[in-house]
Amino acid sequence: RIIDGALQLEFAGGSWRFLQHRPLQNTLAMEDPVVKHSVHTLVFRSLKRTHDMFLGHEGQPIPEDDLALKAKIACKIQSEHYQVKDLPPPNETVAKMTMRTAPTSAKPDPPSVTVLGGHAYPSAPEEGIAVVKEQVAAAHKHIPTGASVGDIYEHAGKDRIGLPSQTLVLSKGTQQLVPRRALQTVRPEWHPPWKLMRVLSGHLGWVRCIAMEPGNEWFATGSSDRTIKLWELASGRLKLTLTGHISAVRALTVSHRQPYLFSAGEDKQVKCWDLEYNKVVRHYHGHLSGVYCMSLHPTIDVLLTGGRDATARVWDMRTKACIHTLGGHTNTVADILTQAPNPQTPFLRFCFASGSPDNIKIWKLPDGNFLQNFTGHQSIVNTLAINSDGVLVSGGDNGSLHFWDWKTGYNFQKHQTTVQPGSLDSEAGIFKCLFDVSGCRLLTAEADKTIKIYKEDDTATEESHPVVWKPEIMRRKRY
Repeated sequence: RIIDGALQLEFAGGSWRFLQHRPLQNTLAMEDPVVKHSVHTLVFRSLKRTHDMFLGHEGQPIPEDDLALKAKIACKIQSEHYQVKDLPPPNETVAKMTMRTAPTSAKPDPPSVTVLGGHAYPSAPEEGIAVVKEQVAAAHKHIPTGASVGDIYEHAGKDRIGLPSQTLVLSKGTQQLVPRRALQTVRPEWHPPWKLMRVLSGHLGWVRCIAMEPGNEWFATGSSDRTIKLWELASGRLKLTLTGHISAVRALTVSHRQPYLFSAGEDKQVKCWDLEYNKVVRHYHGHLSGVYCMSLHPTIDVLLTGGRDATARVWDMRTKACIHTLGGHTNTVADILTQAPNPQTPFLRFCFASGSPDNIKIWKLPDGNFLQNFTGHQSIVNTLAINSDGVLVSGGDNGSLHFWDWKTGYNFQKHQTTVQPGSLDSEAGIFKCLFDVSGCRLLTAEADKTIKIYKEDDTATEESHPVVWKPEIMRRKRY
């Protein structure tokens, strides 16, 4: 028999007999009833507990975790400085310079040239540079010249020994000392200011790309609304709308020799449009992610594309075959440029510009040497364009347009775009800017779903818009 249970049974005569059924008692009923509070009271109680918990630490810095800090620094070095993290330290460089300049035997060496001066590491100790100079002076002290190296450094003064701008060319054959020529600044050329001429609206999404027709009669725009629109340049009238992409159109280019328009988008597709029939005639398949840029070679039937898969692909326009897949990038390929001359041809010199939030840098090809910085566009630079008059335009992510003199880097005009009515102020972004074939019109593709056309101000003169130029602004930095 189970006395204290909910069910009492008795076993007798080989069978169970039911005695009594008593339901379970609710244990919670014996306790105090739960007081129900309003949501307002519960929220304020939670706020009070939170305030009491963190009040003692208010205004105090968060303690640093050494392991987390080391992991952060290691990730930053690997992701941003992995290409230069294994460079030799300044001491090794100084040792190598000493080995090159110090004499190894009494036998005269063949004529060679050694350049001293600007140290490879600006933060290198002055003692190391002084030791190298003393050794070079001792090596050439026995050679009769008009003035020895030691005499020059001795009479130059101690405060001028460590100047990195002092550069001497020591020729063992002639033993001549040639000082480096001082850098001469060029006065910037006067350019008329640019003003807004026309605003074109018709897209339903961000306008991401622009392509100009070689005849300078019309241009094409691609947008996030998955359409391609063709506009007349003179009147701004919409001529045609092409549909076929299933995602945003990110790149456009027009062929100079065939009636073809090429487009690429975030749907991994590269299309060739026949403008005589206004339909797609070829597809180029191969990219594993969105295609963000493309370029046609000026002289041969070759198309180049690049995108999020960190590759640049070379296509045969006629056979649709992928000729090359160029790897090496570790992130998105944002832009591609092609040129007609062969880069292996000697005595050819080209320059190009690259934009970033810190500076606009000018580089020299084919060596890739850094020339100068264009400083002042404090924004994310999305696009760059240059015309034949030497006007460089940079478009920012905040809707700012800066106009530069290409030769000197002088910023002669700053312009802030205005969004169209009904758009947010945060949509004042410039994704692409492009000059027409003549260089007299500037077209911008913007985030407020419009295309803006700028032209030079015909009424401006050198007296009304003078060049406010100072020599220190044009001082070239090393990096």
